Amino acid sequence: MINAIKFYYEKVLGQQRKFYELRPKKPQQLPLVFTETEIVLLLKPVDNLKHKCILMLIYSAGLRLGELTQLRIDDINTAQKSVFVKAGKGKKDRRTLLSDKMILFLNRYLKEYKPQYWLFEGMDGGQYSPRSVQAIFRRAVRAAGVNPYATVHTLRHSFATHLLEQGTDLRYIQELLGHNSVKTTEIYTYSQKTA
Repeated sequence: MINAIKFYYEKVLGQQRKFYELRPKKPQQLPLVFTETEIVLLLKPVDNLKHKCILMLIYSAGLRLGELTQLRIDDINTAQKSVFVKAGKGKKDRRTLLSDKMILFLNRYLKEYKPQYWLFEGMDGGQYSPRSVQAIFRRAVRAAGVNPYATVHTLRHSFATHLLEQGTDLRYIQELLGHNSVKTTEIYTYSQKTA
């Protein structure tokens, strides 16, 4: 529509080319965030160890869905308590947190499931599918009775918000999330104010 208006003024009416401030602004929506209590409620009904580890790791490391499914066993460094994310969004490598509790769960998971290459493998080997992760999340949301509009990405938003609430430096959170600009990370300061 904007281009049609520009065409009309410039080509039909013969007016000089000029800038029109007509582009609609993107709505600035605050990210949906779980409380720490809701995170506990979400994880509680998940009985399958692999499924629990998947949801816990997304939350405790602030991972995107695609980053989780790309994780190899070698990307987990228990000595340094870190998760290596190779070629995340924007093809950027980064390191993020690996908590002591997560290490305990992952050790149990690795002993029980014995994955070969990918940290989380499907039934026939190979990478775990994003759709399967989404299905695990949806079942957990229904069982826990938490916000039905939440997505897997809500766990990442919750990770950042909870770190901020605990007084973690915004620049450090930016590094953990792999954001290019601190402006992107600053949205969590607003969601914290409204929580």
